[in-house]
Amino acid sequence: MKNVFLKWFRYLGHMEGLSLVTLLFVAMPLKYMAGYDAVVSVIGMAHGILYILYMAFVLLGTFTIRWSWKWFFGASAVAFIPFGNFILDAQLKKADFAQPVPNVEGSAE
Repeated sequence: MKNVFLKWFRYLGHMEGLSLVTLLFVAMPLKYMAGYDAVVSVIGMAHGILYILYMAFVLLGTFTIRWSWKWFFGASAVAFIPFGNFILDAQLKKADFAQPVPNVEGSAE
């Protein structure tokens, strides 16, 4: 379950990050330098939908994987930073959320 969730979360993070970069570095210059207003409408709508899905996954991950508040606020903050989701993805690869919690000796199951 956690592996599947992390796979989809990372995929959605890439898509949301790519939409932000496209909006800021492609659509906005096209709007203000070339006068193509429609590009921002299309890319902006796609980015908005991906952002809402991403934040829903952040909340879901906080409760299903039991992320600490550090991960919650970090994952929320990188959604506003260009290329931030790609940095978070590298951190998610290093973190070991998918492994089961080890059984502590003397604990009841």
